[in-house]
Amino acid sequence: MSGHNKWSSIKHKKGAADAKRGKVFTRIVKEIIVAAKQGGSDQETNASLRTAVGLAKQHNMPKDNIERAIKRGTGELDGVSYDHISYEGYGHNGVAVIVECLTDNKNRTVAEVRHCFSKYGGSLGENGAVSWNFDSKGYFTIPSAGLDEDEIMMEMLEAGAEDIVLLDDNFEIFTQTTNFHVCLRAVEKLGYTCENAELTKIPKSTINADDFAEKLMKLIDNLEDLDDVQKVYSNYEISDEVMERITAE
Repeated sequence: MSGHNKWSSIKHKKGAADAKRGKVFTRIVKEIIVAAKQGGSDQETNASLRTAVGLAKQHNMPKDNIERAIKRGTGELDGVSYDHISYEGYGHNGVAVIVECLTDNKNRTVAEVRHCFSKYGGSLGENGAVSWNFDSKGYFTIPSAGLDEDEIMMEMLEAGAEDIVLLDDNFEIFTQTTNFHVCLRAVEKLGYTCENAELTKIPKSTINADDFAEKLMKLIDNLEDLDDVQKVYSNYEISDEVMERITAE
């Protein structure tokens, strides 16, 4: 089956960086608030809320924090109202970049995103400029320890998975977004532990960024550092050797 190993290594690096910055809880709380605002507090009927709460549990967010975020979203508690907004642009050598934000002030957010692109060698584009090069997918992982590769792949396909990749100590499972929660529930019924469950974007084609990796990563890292930014997607590909050198510096 086709793999997304380079994308996965990039994603794992991003996840570790997010945790180090201590912003994970803040970002998840925003996602819960918006999901509850848009679809209500019932996780059985609100798939977006179920995903956000699942992510909160993966990061060991206290139950009280989750419940407060849901109540803020439904209006049972006073709080800031957030809107979802995406920006598209280009990094070095035409690398595509999508920046997803949750904000209570769109003017502030667009100014910060535009400034970051400009300062670190990128350029902000129009809506639709690069999103055509990405597919929206459901994604989760299952720890591979003790599991038979052929058996797990067969079971995942029967559960509705679109693609299964064994990477390091995990099976990475990709689904259509419309089948994401159906697949998750089927997998849970099989008794497997699902981790890192989320909706994501996968590039249809990639650009090798070895020659300008440091400059590009500075742009990506600083976009991720912005308070209103939830996720940054890009279509760059960096070799393991170059990535190790950058992360070691």
